Amino acid sequence: MQGAVFLGDRKVELREFPDPEPGPGEVVVAIRASGLCGSDLHYYRDRPGAATTTGKYVAGHEPAGVVHAVGPGVPADVAAVGDRVMVHHYAGCTRCDHCRTGWPQMCSTAPTRVFGTHEHGAHAPFMRVPAATLVPLDRALGFAAGAAIGCGTGTAWGGLDRLGDVGGATIAVFGQGPVGLSATLLATARGARVVALDTEPARLVRARELGAVATIDPTAVRAATALRELTGGAGVPLVLETSGASRAASDGLASLAPWGRMCVVGLGGEVRFDVLDLHRSQMTLMTSWSMSIVQMRRCAEFVARNEVPIDDLFSHHWSLDQVAEAYEEFDKQSAGKGVIVFDGP
Repeated sequence: MQGAVFLGDRKVELREFPDPEPGPGEVVVAIRASGLCGSDLHYYRDRPGAATTTGKYVAGHEPAGVVHAVGPGVPADVAAVGDRVMVHHYAGCTRCDHCRTGWPQMCSTAPTRVFGTHEHGAHAPFMRVPAATLVPLDRALGFAAGAAIGCGTGTAWGGLDRLGDVGGATIAVFGQGPVGLSATLLATARGARVVALDTEPARLVRARELGAVATIDPTAVRAATALRELTGGAGVPLVLETSGASRAASDGLASLAPWGRMCVVGLGGEVRFDVLDLHRSQMTLMTSWSMSIVQMRRCAEFVARNEVPIDDLFSHHWSLDQVAEAYEEFDKQSAGKGVIVFDGP
């Protein structure tokens, strides 16, 4: 089979790999959709020859598809040929407390394996994974939606969960890329009033379409000032930072109301503050690392039950042989979410 690999220096290409076969406790998934994630760009842009740009592993960590083959020792109620599934894209020891509570990315006894980085990922027709990583995909959801929930949309869900009950509250979502737009869509569905911030006008338009009650371009106005004006000077009780920009993190802190909570999910930036400036605010600052496998399932159930239009996040659908074009477009960071789709029932 052919699979896409990152070579660094904004290069991705297709290479030949053997068709995978399942070992004990494993399944092979026939991929139907494989999402492009913002974290992919770190490897796409990395220096050639780095550990993640050697062409050794198939890229892609947002898989959704159909169980194609089942290995020995996998109970039929866990996986059967033909099951529609998503994949939680981490694998740990399965025995430590973190793994047993659904957080294999926080495994305390073994190096975390990330599909698409340390193991073959989903930018290929087939993918071998431990059966324990599978999450059922409701027939009400398409495969592209399942792929999004596998990381980008699921990461937004995880960040919202970290912030607590958002219903009835105003939340500022910094960054309206795929994760930020997902947060805007999900927070709105969970009863929040979303103020969306981004420097790209087209993304602010999409945020409005997906439920934001107001939008702010931080290059046109001072973000913290604008947020305080929108809240009658009080500030916002909740902030979700998805852009990975240090300036956005600073603006988010500056816009918090007393007792406000801010969660950072964007990668690449720095969060700095003077303790004296914020000491009396009683604010809470936290991070969120994607989501647990339990949260992934709950996110999918919420989306299906409430008919949340996750498919509206997608601006581009690509075939595998268009992968170079797909990442060239995605690298511009001006559109919505992209997904590689494969033929199949």
